[in-house]
Amino acid sequence: MTMNEKTKLSDILAAYPWLSEELPKKDQRFAVINTLAGKMMLKTMTLGDLSKMSGESVQALAEDLEKLVKKHG
Repeated sequence: MTMNEKTKLSDILAAYPWLSEELPKKDQRFAVINTLAGKMMLKTMTLGDLSKMSGESVQALAEDLEKLVKKHG
């Protein structure tokens, strides 16, 4: 999966559902994705939005996600 600022988080989590548990381990601010409000926001939230929320660049987030995917299996 190619990840960029327009990649929807719902698409990433659909492809890699276990990331919903791994992301909060990386940064506690990502725990919001496991709340009811977070699940509602996931429908429209992109990797660019996550970048703004975390303060980490889109490229760094994409690289981190790709590392997690490779590590997981």
